[in-house]
Order: sequence, then C-alpha cells, then structure tokens
Amino acid sequence: MPGTRKVLTIAGSDSGGGAGIQADIKTITLLGAYASSVITAVTAQNTVGVQAIHAVPADIVAMQLDSVLSDIHPNAIKTGMLCNAEIAHVVAERLRRYKEGNDLILIVDPVMYSKGGALLLEEKAHGVIVKEIFPLATVVTPNLAETSELAGMAVDSIGTMHEAAERIFELGPQNVLVKGGHLSQEAVDVLYDGHQFSEFFAPRIQTPHTHGTGCTFSAAIAAFMAFGDDLPTAVAAAKEFISAAIETAFPIGSGIGPVNPYGALLSAEEEGDTK
Repeated sequence: MPGTRKVLTIAGSDSGGGAGIQADIKTITLLGAYASSVITAVTAQNTVGVQAIHAVPADIVAMQLDSVLSDIHPNAIKTGMLCNAEIAHVVAERLRRYKEGNDLILIVDPVMYSKGGALLLEEKAHGVIVKEIFPLATVVTPNLAETSELAGMAVDSIGTMHEAAERIFELGPQNVLVKGGHLSQEAVDVLYDGHQFSEFFAPRIQTPHTHGTGCTFSAAIAAFMAFGDDLPTAVAAAKEFISAAIETAFPIGSGIGPVNPYGALLSAEEEGDTK
C-alpha cells in the first residue's frame, strides 16, 4: 500500500519462535510496518536452550542484503545476532554502501549471548562490530552483560550504567541505550546522546518468561522510528510495548517462555473497553 513504512531486520533464526528474526517480524508487523529480513544464522533452539548454531555463509548474507536494499529500501534497519566476523564485515560494508544514498536509521542490538547463556557471537566478531558497525549506528542497545563487556567495567547500578554509556559512546554510535532489565530494582533503561542522559522506568514484572525481550524491544524502536518518531519518543513507546509483552507472556514449552508482542495490542484493546 502507498506510504507503507518498511523495517529490515538482520539477525538469526530462532526455531522456537521466541527471539531473533521471528520475534522481530512479529513485532514490526504488529506495529504496522512491513518487515523484511536477512538471516545470518539458523539455530536449533527452544525454551530450554540453544542446541545448535549454523552460520549462513557470508556471501549468501551479502546477497540477501543486496536483494532487499536494492529493491525494498527500508526506512529503518536493525541488527541482532551477527554470528561471526565474516558476516559482521559483510553487513558493515553493505550498510556503508546503502548509507551513501539513503538516510540510515540503524538500531544495533549487539547480541552476544542467548537468554540461557549460549554464545551467539564469536569473539573475533566483537572488534568488527565495534569498529565497523557502531560508527554507523543511530543507537546501540546492549543489555547489562553486553554493556559490561563493551565498556570494560562492572555495571550494576544506574550510576555505572551512565558511566558505561559514556564509554560506549566513545566507540562511535550516535546514541547508546543501556538496558537495565537485569537490575535488581526497578527496570530502567539509560539513553545517552553524548550530551545528556534520559532514563526510562517501568515496574519490574515478576515472570520467568522473558525470552526475546531484547530482540522485541530493539525491533519496536526500529518500527517507531520508521514511522518518524525521534529516538527518545521511540524508546519510550518501545518501553511500553515491551513491558506489555513481558506482562502478558505465557509458558510455551518447559523452559523460559517468550514475551508476547501481541500483549501490547491486547492491553490497548482492554484499556479502550474500560473507557
């Protein structure tokens, strides 16, 4: 349809459907944008954990990127699991090329580990992502474990989140969003633009079913920015979206269940019914 906003997700496939490409497409679609995808890896995983990872050959990743970027022209792009250095380099090269003739809204979720602790990014790829992709990023969205690794410091409070965000900002992104979902107190995310900090609070929701939280959150930011929201507005809207998705999560399988992207729409419908 004319005027459709388009979001490209570059990430791995989750066979369990709770994270990665699957979570991104659900989120982008529910928020009213058109989702295209570039798959970087195929994983065998479920709610219990990750059983196997098979990286897509870098040349096939490059061909997927060429196909989508040359024809569909996304309004926003997000990256998730990039798997290895070869894939990260190809993604960086294609994004630099795309930026030469287009406005690039790029949300980088530096996925390193699965919810269960499985390694999703080879160590050699860390440097490629930091040196080649961070300088292209509108915002990077590390969780606390990723923030600690990127900033080279322990991050366990709002104060250390601020300090770590400043350190990561020096690596080249336009903005840094440190996600505090693993803090012991209220869930707070810290956004730093190089000049000032903004904090986004939400009540902590007691549930074990949080698989796909980071993917869903970053995909929501990308979708809201594709529709024209500035970054702080997009983060605030995505924070509400992910909070509803966590609150309405339910068990699938016998392990850590996925968040429920449809939960935000259910919450909005229920709120409308009470008015």
